Amino acid sequence: MKAEDALSTGPAGEAVMAGDGDLLSLLRRAAVPEQHGRMVITPLVCRSCDWDRFELTTDEYFCEGCCLPLGIADGNVYAGGSSWELAGGAPSRSWLTRAFRKPADITCPTGHDVFQAAAAFALAEDGQVRRLSVGLRCPVDGALRLHLDNMRVVPSGI
Repeated sequence: MKAEDALSTGPAGEAVMAGDGDLLSLLRRAAVPEQHGRMVITPLVCRSCDWDRFELTTDEYFCEGCCLPLGIADGNVYAGGSSWELAGGAPSRSWLTRAFRKPADITCPTGHDVFQAAAAFALAEDGQVRRLSVGLRCPVDGALRLHLDNMRVVPSGI
C-alpha cells in the first residue's frame, strides 16, 4: 500500500494503544460486521508524518503533526475500498451535527482536544467498506469515546 493512498497502521499507534480496555478493544466490542464480510480494526496514523494524534473539527480529523486531514469523510482512510460518503451525509456534512453534541467544542471530559484514533471498517463480501466506527482516546488522561458508531457508508460516485 502506497503512503499517499492510505493511512499507515504503523508502530506509533499500535504501541500506544496496546492492552486490555483500550481503544482497539472498545472498537472490537462495538463494531458490527457485515453478513458474509469481515472486519478490519486498526489504529490510525498520519500517512505523511507517521504521527498518531488528531484534532477534530466539524468536518474532519486533522493530524496534529502536519495538519493534513485523515480522510474519514471521503474514504481516503481505507486503501482497500473506493471513496465513500457517510450515509445521510450532505455536502454540508449534516451527519456531524448528529454525531457531536457540540460540534465546535470536541474535547475529552477533562478538556483536552487532541486524540488518538482507531477505526473499524465493516467490509462486505466484495471487500468494500459498508460501515465505519471510529473510537477516540485522549493521550493525556486515557479517556475513551466511541465517536462514530457503525455509520453506514455509500460509494461517493467520484
